[in-house]
Amino acid sequence: MGLVKLKQIVVGVGLLTVVVFCYTMVFMLPKTETVDIRGFFEHRHDTLPANYVKPINGFKPAETGIEKIPPAPQLDQHVVFNPKDAGQRRQFETYQEKHENAINEANQVMNMKKKIEEDKRRVAEEQAKEEKDKLMEQLKKGSSALGTISAYDNTRGNPTDPDIIEKRESIKNMMKLAWKGYKDFAWGANELRPISKSRHSANIFGSADTGATIVDALDTLYIMGMHKEFKEGAEWVMGLNMNSRTDISVFEVNIRFIGGLLSAYFLSGDTTLLNQAKIITDKLLPAFNTATGIPYALINPTTGNVKNWGWASGGSSILSEFGTLHLEFSMLSKATGNPVYLEKVVKIREFLRKADKPNGLYPNYINPQTGAWGQRHVSVGALGDSFYEYLLKSWVLSDKTDVVARQMYDEAVEAIEKHVMGKSPGGLTYLGEWRSGRLEPKMGHLTCFAGGMFALGAEGSKDKDHYMKLGGEIAHTCHESYDKATLKLGPEAFHLSGGNEATALRANEKYYILRPEVIETYFYMWRLTKDPKYRQWGWDAAQALEKNCRTENGYTGIKDVYAANPQYDDVQQSFFLAETLKYLYLLFSDDDLLNLNEWVFNSEAHPLPIIKQS
Repeated sequence: MGLVKLKQIVVGVGLLTVVVFCYTMVFMLPKTETVDIRGFFEHRHDTLPANYVKPINGFKPAETGIEKIPPAPQLDQHVVFNPKDAGQRRQFETYQEKHENAINEANQVMNMKKKIEEDKRRVAEEQAKEEKDKLMEQLKKGSSALGTISAYDNTRGNPTDPDIIEKRESIKNMMKLAWKGYKDFAWGANELRPISKSRHSANIFGSADTGATIVDALDTLYIMGMHKEFKEGAEWVMGLNMNSRTDISVFEVNIRFIGGLLSAYFLSGDTTLLNQAKIITDKLLPAFNTATGIPYALINPTTGNVKNWGWASGGSSILSEFGTLHLEFSMLSKATGNPVYLEKVVKIREFLRKADKPNGLYPNYINPQTGAWGQRHVSVGALGDSFYEYLLKSWVLSDKTDVVARQMYDEAVEAIEKHVMGKSPGGLTYLGEWRSGRLEPKMGHLTCFAGGMFALGAEGSKDKDHYMKLGGEIAHTCHESYDKATLKLGPEAFHLSGGNEATALRANEKYYILRPEVIETYFYMWRLTKDPKYRQWGWDAAQALEKNCRTENGYTGIKDVYAANPQYDDVQQSFFLAETLKYLYLLFSDDDLLNLNEWVFNSEAHPLPIIKQS
């Protein structure tokens, strides 16, 4: 108890001593107004001589006899400028002069940099001009082996019925809006985003702005009598350089660019368009250097490197791509007099003609080097579709003299009817997906072109009535897919089993991207049957487009055709101007406009003339 008490006394005395010491120190401090305490709070460096070396602890340098450097004078960090002081004035003028000199030197550097940038830009512009002049020289060099092509009279086929005239004019106004939006917000780009008012490009076009919409739209502009717009587009095409540094699709470039340019040439007679088609085609030729002659799907036009899509059955080429070249390449040989293009596509056809085919069917995949088929998957829709179309149309384009093409088409259709065609429980005729002997009752929007193909191929077949009827049945099935959709526009794919036929089941099947295939079939069925329902169905589709896809600056695809309030994908596809609007316009024109006895439409709806055999 006594020890604890002693500890408390000691602690108390200690605390008292500390308090007394602190108060004493406070009273002994000088007055702060007489002391400069700024140095305590400023980060300062005393100036040291250049040859000063900091000594190492515990080390005493030897005497060298060298005179010791006096300590650097302490500079007053807070000198007040006195303009009456001549020394200070001279020092200030020196600082000012150095400052101005530094600014002048900086300006000189900036001007020099600006000049270098201007020189680089000038050199780039000169190089671009040289390339353009070289291209223009190439474009003007060639002439057509077919002689002078007279400009096509687009006033042919004007309707006389006031109702049809009004509807056709409405379609033309749709084209005007689509073109204006593209011109205002995406000129030179591949496609338009009409809602965001910006440019869009899919990977199939590579990295360059190659004006896919311009080239795709040229012939539509021409036949609609939009000659000012056609001239604008044709002038832009003069400077088109397929100079992408990334891969482009051989198939897409062929049907859109080569087909579009050939069509514009045959309509306008402008040989520079033909020469541009030739220049672009020549860039694709390295893709054909394979053991079978079947080309690769992709080519880098800058390096010439080729490859196939990574997802395509172990690096295979795709039937609908390498099988959709014949019309354009054969026509290019006729127009230029150069047989190399025709030779390329004939080699492909001959290889396929001789190849073993399971059940007479053409699988969608084939190895371009070995010629071996890939997956046993057959479709008249995606991956297969236009191969069959081009067999038939090659025969038509040849003025029905290409009997090999016709024979291959007839044999293929016979196998399709036997293995790929089916009837739904509700009686709808469909073309499904054949996989290793099993037929899936599913049909794509792309497959809907086949109604028109069967009808076009009825003439020259063994049973004309049968194929006209078959074309009508496919048209009816595809119309059902539109009619059952809330927005009256068809889904990307639909099923034909269960209780709700001709409808999409999965979310990734419900979109509509302004596709033309259903309207294409309506066009052929109208031209070949004159049944007014096809015009009515086409008009219904046009109104649905106006109601659901029109924006202030063009047209957009929609993500779900079953949703009452559509969500937009904000892309105006180039094929909307090339195909959808063209087929609608022709649907409400008389037969004399691009008569089917005189013209053949490629897979992108670009018309090519039938060269009559002498």
